[in-house]
Amino acid sequence: MVRNRWFRAALPFILLSVPSLASAAIEGLPAVKLITNPDGTQEYSVTLQILALMTALTFIPAFMMMVTSFTRIVIVFAILRQALGLQQTPSNQILVGLSLFLTFFIMSPVFEKANEAGLQPYLAEEMVMQDAVAAASGPFREFMLAQTREDDLNLFVRIAREEGQYSNPEDVPFRILLPAFVTSELKTAFQIGFMVFIPFLIIDMVVASVLMAMGMMMLSPIIISLPFKIMLFVLVDGWALIMGTLAASFGV
Repeated sequence: MVRNRWFRAALPFILLSVPSLASAAIEGLPAVKLITNPDGTQEYSVTLQILALMTALTFIPAFMMMVTSFTRIVIVFAILRQALGLQQTPSNQILVGLSLFLTFFIMSPVFEKANEAGLQPYLAEEMVMQDAVAAASGPFREFMLAQTREDDLNLFVRIAREEGQYSNPEDVPFRILLPAFVTSELKTAFQIGFMVFIPFLIIDMVVASVLMAMGMMMLSPIIISLPFKIMLFVLVDGWALIMGTLAASFGV
């Protein structure tokens, strides 16, 4: 009881001291500065650069999904699992991990070009950050333009109301190229998924017809067709065929 009484008596003084402690800690931090060089260029302080870098790191997952081959690969794998009739095998973690490593394999030439063009000169202090980002984005623009349909690109140019402002696709800004690329990737992924789905759909139809002819209408055709679909997929070396097709669709 005595201890609680002393704590209640000291609580107002503790609360009053917190703002002073916080202000003292803030005063100890270096202020954000904008430095003007003799040639007229401006640079931010190191503290602000670190803050911008940590903020940019949060966009890495979205960057990985939107500007690489990841979207097409993971959608095809999900459609393949649905076509086989397997709900949880392979699991989502396995499909995402497999898609991620296959993405690294396909995108490795682009990563190497971006590293040589932008990252290494920036680390060697031969470029400022803005020029390094622009140089590193060049290989990604080339990859995205090669995979983007012209119709999708024209669609978003019309949506942005900028018709006639770009003489060739290379002049299109990144804000228009990105949604056009994602739209093309979704379309291509569903086209590949449709071709993957057809053989397994035929097996389901054959099994359902046989069961109906035998009068076994109460037996689910999925249970009977599942082993045949797995056997067909294994016999044709399905995983190697799917991965090879996906890599070839990107020109690898």
